[in-house]
Amino acid sequence: MKDLTVKQVAAISGVTVRTLHHYDEIGLLAPAHIGANGYRYYGRAELLRLQRILFHRELGVPLGEIAALLDLEGEDQVDVLMRHREKLEAERERYRVLIETIDRTVAAMKGEANMSNADLYKGFSAEKQAAYEAWLVERYDDPMKDDIARSRKARAGMSEAEQGAAMDDLKDIERSLAEGMKRGIAPDAAPVDRMIRRHRAWVAAAWGKSCPPQAYAGLADLYLSHPDFVTRYETIAPGFSVWLTDAMKAHAERGGQA
Repeated sequence: MKDLTVKQVAAISGVTVRTLHHYDEIGLLAPAHIGANGYRYYGRAELLRLQRILFHRELGVPLGEIAALLDLEGEDQVDVLMRHREKLEAERERYRVLIETIDRTVAAMKGEANMSNADLYKGFSAEKQAAYEAWLVERYDDPMKDDIARSRKARAGMSEAEQGAAMDDLKDIERSLAEGMKRGIAPDAAPVDRMIRRHRAWVAAAWGKSCPPQAYAGLADLYLSHPDFVTRYETIAPGFSVWLTDAMKAHAERGGQA
């Protein structure tokens, strides 16, 4: 097989040239050789090593721990890959259940089937939720710990019907805001503010305390900085993650007033 340039590797793997350069700089993935023209060239061995790096990253292994795993040999490498396979099999089953949840939710929204409040949450991972909350604590330190504790307490005290009603209310708010974006309304326009106030009130209820403008603006930054939030809002409508956070910040800059 002919060695590939860094641009060719980026094209077939989906990894950016910048990331490949970074992997070389930290000693994680060196090219097979560097040509007289200064280009990096990668052979089959390097492509396989990159594949293993991507498997580790896909399954949440920290970058600093990957090098040691790559240095394993023979059967040890096979064992690592088989453990990855087991995790992926478990995730495949979870995604199957999530797809069923989406289908049942759509059918219920269309009035074609009934769906209990408990069924709304089938397939969601408690481990991922715990990891997400840990990420919040790490990023926002002690002030966010209080908000998370209040949120947990509020959820624990709600019945299934109350939880379902709260989520329905949030969906209605987000749907209305997304419709405004689709109609070309600017995120800082006055007509948006009524729904943004509803959104801020929903957040306050979830936190179990008031949501002052500064905290609401901080929440907007959080939405943009975490991929789970970005994915959620982009699923509602392309571009919605940026539009929503712009609307939140515009509201906060006005002191929370229309």
